[in-house]
Amino acid sequence: MMNENEIGKIIVNAAVEIHKEFGPGLLETVYEVMLAYKLEKQGLSVKRQVSVPIEYEGMKFDEAFRVDIFVENKVLIELKSVEVVNKAHKKQVLTYLRLTGCKLGYLLNFGEFLMKDGISRIINGEIN
Repeated sequence: MMNENEIGKIIVNAAVEIHKEFGPGLLETVYEVMLAYKLEKQGLSVKRQVSVPIEYEGMKFDEAFRVDIFVENKVLIELKSVEVVNKAHKKQVLTYLRLTGCKLGYLLNFGEFLMKDGISRIINGEIN
């Protein structure tokens, strides 16, 4: 069984490879499909567009939000294909982590000129 950090290394390497080949400018869903495929090829359990329910004062929201990619039921990935990532995007991932109880998430922005500038590693309880 891999831990979150080992899974994270595979995610980052796969994202960099995809970005090197295709660059910025494609739709977010295209990157999502390619990244999920690449991670599955490496033997990881991958789910796309996972609905996450939440409960508030007795009301249940079955689809409070959707995780773009959920890897090994441990690591969340939120994908963007935008010119600039803002703090709200990072807070979104942090909220997803808190509500799911996961420890690690990635905000991957394929819109950056260099993929290394589009990778945000977010730990539950922290914003980097």
